[in-house]
Amino acid sequence: MKKLFKYLFLIFVIFALGSLGYFFIITRNLPDPELFDQRQVNQSTKIFDRTGETLLYEIHGEEKRTVIPYSDIPDYVKHASVSIEDIKFYEHAGIDWQSLARAFLVNLRSGRIVQGGSTISQQLAKNAFLTPERTISRKVKELILTLRLEKRYSKDDILNLYLNQIPYGSNAYGIEAAAQTFFEKNAKDLSINEAALLASLPRAPSYYSPYGTHVDVLMSRKNHTLKQMKVAGYITEEEYEEAKEEKLEFSPHTIGIKAPHFVITLQEYLNNKYGEDFVQKAGLKVISTLDWDMQQIAERVVREGAERNTNLYNGKNASLVAQDANTGQILALVGSKDYFDTDNDGNFNVAVQGLRQPGSAIKPFAYVTAFKKGFSPETVIFDTQVDFDTTGKRSYMPHNFDNQFRGPVNLRNALAQSMNVPSVKVLYLAGVGSTLKTAADFGITTLTERSRYGLSLALGGGEVKLIDLVGAYSVFAQDGLKHEQSMILKIEDSKGEVLEEFKDDVDEVVNPQYARLINDILTDIEVRRQLYQSSLHLTTFPNQEVALKTGTTNEYHDAWAMGYTTSLVTGVWVGNNDNTPMQQRGSSILAALPIWNAFLKEVLADRPMEVFERPEPVNVQKPILRGEYVIDGEIHNILHYVNKGNPDGSVPVNPRRDSQYDNWEKSLVEWIQNNPDKVKNLSLNTKKLSIKIEKPVNGNFINKDFSVRAVINSSHEIKNVEVYLNNKLISQRSGNFGPEYIYQENFNLNSIKSQNILKIKATDSNNKEIREEIIIYSR
Repeated sequence: MKKLFKYLFLIFVIFALGSLGYFFIITRNLPDPELFDQRQVNQSTKIFDRTGETLLYEIHGEEKRTVIPYSDIPDYVKHASVSIEDIKFYEHAGIDWQSLARAFLVNLRSGRIVQGGSTISQQLAKNAFLTPERTISRKVKELILTLRLEKRYSKDDILNLYLNQIPYGSNAYGIEAAAQTFFEKNAKDLSINEAALLASLPRAPSYYSPYGTHVDVLMSRKNHTLKQMKVAGYITEEEYEEAKEEKLEFSPHTIGIKAPHFVITLQEYLNNKYGEDFVQKAGLKVISTLDWDMQQIAERVVREGAERNTNLYNGKNASLVAQDANTGQILALVGSKDYFDTDNDGNFNVAVQGLRQPGSAIKPFAYVTAFKKGFSPETVIFDTQVDFDTTGKRSYMPHNFDNQFRGPVNLRNALAQSMNVPSVKVLYLAGVGSTLKTAADFGITTLTERSRYGLSLALGGGEVKLIDLVGAYSVFAQDGLKHEQSMILKIEDSKGEVLEEFKDDVDEVVNPQYARLINDILTDIEVRRQLYQSSLHLTTFPNQEVALKTGTTNEYHDAWAMGYTTSLVTGVWVGNNDNTPMQQRGSSILAALPIWNAFLKEVLADRPMEVFERPEPVNVQKPILRGEYVIDGEIHNILHYVNKGNPDGSVPVNPRRDSQYDNWEKSLVEWIQNNPDKVKNLSLNTKKLSIKIEKPVNGNFINKDFSVRAVINSSHEIKNVEVYLNNKLISQRSGNFGPEYIYQENFNLNSIKSQNILKIKATDSNNKEIREEIIIYSR
C-alpha cells in the first residue's frame, strides 16, 4: 500500500511540476497589458485577379480607428455591447466560467465551434495581443491575459479599451470608426437602434455586414440586442418599441472593391475554410480566377442590358457567369446589375444565391438522358395537343411558345427549336428520376426533392442557380467531362508559403458520344433558325462555332441564355429580384439573348476558331428511332413501338400498359383528323431519306479548289439540296430531282481554314430533312 502511495505521489509531483513548467513557458513572454501601443500589427488579406496585378479587395486592410474618450461614448452604446456580448460583465472577474463550460459542451456535441463563451475582457485580450490561431496554448494565454487585465484596469477602463479596439467590419476598428463607416456620424450621435446594430457586428463582422448577403440575419441579431437591453433594464419598453421601428439608413459602401459579387462569394469561402478572424488578420495573398478584363465587359453589358430591359419589359435586373470550360475556373461573375443599388437589392447575388426556374434551359438534360437510353436525334415524336394527366384529377396540357402543333418532329428539331410538348414527352421517355440524376451528375445541386417534380420539369418546373447551370453546360462543352468549379488559383500566407493552389478536379459524367449529340444539335444554326428568326444574328459569331439554349418561364418571371464554345461557357439570367414578372412578353430571345450576345461578341473577337467534335453515326434498328413514322402503312405514337425503358428492345406486346399510351394515341388521331392536308400525301413506301458523301472523304486534306459528290435517296421527290462550309451556305439547288439524285459541284474558295465542317442538307417533297457532315482539312 505504501508503495502504491509513493507511486501516486510521484505521479502527482511530476504532473504538478510539468503543469508549472508549461505555465511558465507559455506565460514568460506574455506582453504587459499596459503596452497596448506595442501590440502585434494585424495584416489585411488581399484578393487579386488571375494576373495577380489587379487588387479586387482588401479584407480589413488599413485599420480605420479613432480613439475617443469614454465620456464621448453614449451609455446605450456601452449597454448594447454589454447586453449582447457579456451580460455578466460587471459581475465576473474577467472569465465567465459558466458560459465557457456551456459553450464547450455545445461545441463538443456539434463537432465544431458554433458558440463562443468569451467575455468582453477575453475578446479585448485576444484582439489586442494574440494571434487568431485556434490552439489550447493560445486559449490559456488569453485567460491569463484576461485575469491580468482585470487586475490592472477597472471595468469601465476595460469597456473603454474594448469599444476603441474591437473590429466592426469594413476596416472599421473602434466604435467611432464604425459609426462613421456605417452611419456617417460620430459615436455620440448614434441612436439606440444604431448602437444596437453596431454592437451586433463584432461577433462576425463579415457575416453580419450591412453590405453583405445576410442583412436579414443581422437585423434579427440587432433586435435581439435591443431585447437584451430591455430585459437588463437599460432601456424602457417604449424605447425598445421605438428603436425596433426606426428605419436604418446605411452610408454607401462603394469604395475599394472590384467585382463585388465575386469577391464577397470568395470571401465567404475563405471565412468558412480558414475562419473569419484568421482571414481578417493573417495577411493572405489570394490570387483568384477572375479575368478582370472579361469582368469589366460583363458588368457593362449586364448594366446596359438591364437598363434596356427596364424600359422595355420592366425587367430591372440581370446576372452573368462565365466559366473556363477546360478548367472549371470562374472568369467573370456579375450577381446583379449594381451591387450598390440597395433600392433593388443589388447586393443579392442571383448567380450564386438565387433559386430561379430555368424554363427550357433545363431541356438538354432530359434529351441527353434519352440519348443515353437509346433514343436518337432522328427519333420521331408527335407534337400534338395532349393531356399528360393519367389520374383524371388534374389536367396538364402544355403548349408550345407559338401555340402551334407541328405533328411529326424529330428530337433534333424539337430541342433546337425548343418545342415544349415533344420535350415533355422526351422527359417521360427518359424518366424524371433518371433526368434528375443526370442533372445532379452534371453539377446542378438544387433539384433534390424528387417528390416535387413531375413532367413539368422539362419546362423548368424546379429551381436552379445560374452558377450551377453554367457548370452543368460546361460538361457538354467538354464532351462529358465535369471540372469542379473554382474561384481560386493560389493562396499564400504573409510569409509567402502556399496554403492552397488550384488543382483541376475532373470526372467523366457522361459518355462523350451523348454530349456530342447535344452539341451537334445546339450548334446547328439552320435548325435553330425557325425559333430565333429575326434574332438569329444574335446567335452566331464570326469564325466561331457556338452552342446555344435559351429558356423562359411562365408569365416571364425569368429569362435565360446559356451558350458555350469548347473552352468558354456563358450563362445570362434576367428578371426581377422580387420575382415579379416582366412585361410585354420579355422572353429569353428579347431580354437575355442580347446581353449574352454583347458579352460574347467582345470576348470571342480575338479568340482562335474552335469547333466541336462531331458525334459518331447513331445506329438504331427500329424505324421510329431512325426518323420514320409511317410503319407498315400505319401511324402511331412512339409508345406503340418502344418500351421507354429499353427503346431498342422488342416491340411491346400490349403498348396500352404504358400509362401515357392512350393519351398520346388519342391526341395523334385528333391531330390527323384536324390536319388532313398534312397527312394525305403520306406514302406507304417509307424508304429512309439518306445522304452519302462520296467526295471528299471524311478527314481528307483539300486545296481551295475541291469537288463535292453526294448520293441522295428518298421515297419521295428530292426538292432542295444545300451545302454548308463551317455553317456558311456555299451552294443551294432547288427543283424536282426525283427520289434518287447525285449531287456534284466544283468549288474554289479562299475561306478554307485549317479544320472545316462540310455539311449537306436535303429536303424531300414530304418536307422531311436530312443532313450529313464531314470534317475536312486544308493542305
